[in-house]
Amino acid sequence: MPVYTYRGVDVGQKNATGAIAADTPRQARDQLRSRGIQVQSIAIQDSNESLSLWSAWRSRGSRQQWTHASRELSMLLKAGIPLVEALDTLAEQYRGHFRSSLVQIRNRVTGGDSLAEAMSNLPNVFDPATIRLVEVGEHSGTLDSVLAQLSAYRRRMAELGDKVLSSLLYPIFLVVFGLFSAVFLMTVVLPPLLENLAETVTELPWPTRVASALSYVLVNYGLWLVAATAVGIFVAWSFWRMPSVRLVCDRLFLRIPLVGNLLVKQNMSRVATIVGMLSQSGLPLPNAVDLAGKSVQNRWIRLAMQGVHLAIVEGKDLGAVLKSYEVFPPLAVRVFSVGAESGNLDEMLLTLGEDYNRQVEVQSARMTALLEPVLIVILAFFVGFLLIATLLPILQASNLQGT
Repeated sequence: MPVYTYRGVDVGQKNATGAIAADTPRQARDQLRSRGIQVQSIAIQDSNESLSLWSAWRSRGSRQQWTHASRELSMLLKAGIPLVEALDTLAEQYRGHFRSSLVQIRNRVTGGDSLAEAMSNLPNVFDPATIRLVEVGEHSGTLDSVLAQLSAYRRRMAELGDKVLSSLLYPIFLVVFGLFSAVFLMTVVLPPLLENLAETVTELPWPTRVASALSYVLVNYGLWLVAATAVGIFVAWSFWRMPSVRLVCDRLFLRIPLVGNLLVKQNMSRVATIVGMLSQSGLPLPNAVDLAGKSVQNRWIRLAMQGVHLAIVEGKDLGAVLKSYEVFPPLAVRVFSVGAESGNLDEMLLTLGEDYNRQVEVQSARMTALLEPVLIVILAFFVGFLLIATLLPILQASNLQGT
């Protein structure tokens, strides 16, 4: 469901700005008029592109807190506590941006909005699939069960990310420690040593000359290198935010050996789980596929999901359509086609999502286990090169003095 940013005036003649989820701009205007807001301007917004770094970090933290809050809200509703009181209870135990979001939701629910409608006004915190699942749960009277299922899914995704991050901490530490050590040696230790050796050795060995040249660049142009690196990061980030560049990069990422296969399985796990959950809740398959595609981070896979959605709406063969896109693994294609024919698509997709989730865990653990010795060898080679560059002229000077 698209998200629209609006600017207008409320019933108190005060400026009102914000975002709202709707299928069309007309529907968005109608929803705002029903709330007493006179719309002055409205435009579609891609929430993933419009966020600043700080807003993106803050929204990411709120989404992580929602993983726990959805489980707690499910428990409160299952205990028979009214929705408004349950939201008040949640708001009391959270702080920061997420607490403000809960308060906004509580106020809108008190004003007559459904929980899904209130959540749709915070697209940077709640994704479309979550909003639609909550809407289905409200209509079917199973909101507590839907929230528990949603929390379990988000917790699995969060645990997978935590495992991958934890396994990468040691390699990241090695890289950072190695870089700082190398910079320290080449800017503090090596320059005075080479200055003394130059007086006793007529010609320095080639490793020493290479290290001396690198040291000269770091000492004399270090600040320029830092500035150039900062500018390069800024330019790269600016290009990264361009949809066309992001699409090309996401497609290239999927073709990287080992990493591409891992990304495909990770995204397929998300797609299979979301489609399975939405289908199990009674949502038609085209709508479930559309919402699952919007929740995928990789834009190339998201584009493929849009094509699959259109093909299902047009009544084309699902298996043939999935096979025409190179991003879907054969197992996923087979499960989609067989599940759609047998009527057990939701159960098969949930099983497939769990299987891909386990494969991603195993594959990421193996990759990080392989990465550690590779980084150690690279750092050992670099430190060894600096050691040789330092010792060779010392040995050469001692030989000259001995003769």
